[in-house]
Amino acid sequence: MSTGAADRLTERLPDAGIDVLLVTNLINVRYLTGYTGSNGIALVGAGTRTFITDFRYVEQAAEEVDPAFDRRRSAQRLLEGIEEALGAGELRLGFEATHMSVSEHARLRELLPCRIELVATSGLVEELRAVKQPDEVVAIRAAAALADEAFAELVAGGLTGHTERELGLKLEYEMRRRGASRPSFDPIVAAGPHGALPHARPRDEPVRAGELVVIDWGAQLDGYCSDCTRTLATGALDSEAVEIYQLVLDAQLAALEEMKPGAVGRDVDSVPRAAITAGGHGEHFGHGLGHGVGLEVHEAPRLAQASDTVLAPGNVVTVEPGIYIPGRFGVRIEDLVVVTDEGCEILTSVSKELTVVD
Repeated sequence: MSTGAADRLTERLPDAGIDVLLVTNLINVRYLTGYTGSNGIALVGAGTRTFITDFRYVEQAAEEVDPAFDRRRSAQRLLEGIEEALGAGELRLGFEATHMSVSEHARLRELLPCRIELVATSGLVEELRAVKQPDEVVAIRAAAALADEAFAELVAGGLTGHTERELGLKLEYEMRRRGASRPSFDPIVAAGPHGALPHARPRDEPVRAGELVVIDWGAQLDGYCSDCTRTLATGALDSEAVEIYQLVLDAQLAALEEMKPGAVGRDVDSVPRAAITAGGHGEHFGHGLGHGVGLEVHEAPRLAQASDTVLAPGNVVTVEPGIYIPGRFGVRIEDLVVVTDEGCEILTSVSKELTVVD
């Protein structure tokens, strides 16, 4: 839970034209209230702090939910408890349109009296989540440190001869052993030609000597995620592979220099993209430069050609250019950074120099 999140949300409601926001997305509910269960909703307004769950989670809610919230019990279909929680009087009730199905909206309209006007909203909580508070940055830094330790343990055991799947499972085990609740996502371990797939799934194929191995991993700790990618060598490489690795590293370092308050997402993305294009591999860098990380491993803001986001202190984002040559190999180098008042701080600590691991 981010300290004071409900108060910051309340300040935004007048501009959205609503009196109260109904929060149904569980990640957003957690952000506002601290609740980590699987059935809960929140109502937030100038005079409203209400959390609703069913009987299965009453005790959990008593432990987790911010005391500023009035905790209520409802039937398992939680929408049925909203009218009573809102009380009498006319009001404009916002709902998270991106997270509510058509049938849920129809049911909500059926349950509520006409004096309550329903207003679709989008991104009100997500925009708050994009700017991390100091306690959130502490949590993400801890998740990144845990993941880095697990990666060091993996590398110490060697790569060659182990299957991609075995390495992915070991990486997950090492993160969990150190206290992670789960990986941020299923780890990617992709060797040789398989590394040319940006979202490759680990196979039951052994890693061989003399190839590049892309490893993308992250840990979830206390609800917050980390994300990092390194590309390792398992022996001597041909000159082209070494040159492409250096091209990606130079592009990534150039992008990091652009990570500062006031920078626009598309402009930051353009810097490494131009470098990779100048190196003759523009067609081999097809994804955006990065994405926000927090309670989810993919959230706002985005660094991409379509992004008009203006970076602000507290944004936590990945910076991950890559080159993927079909049928041959891939290279991706990714750091997790927090934007500061002066520039950015890198939260991941694993070396980015081309490292050979047997």
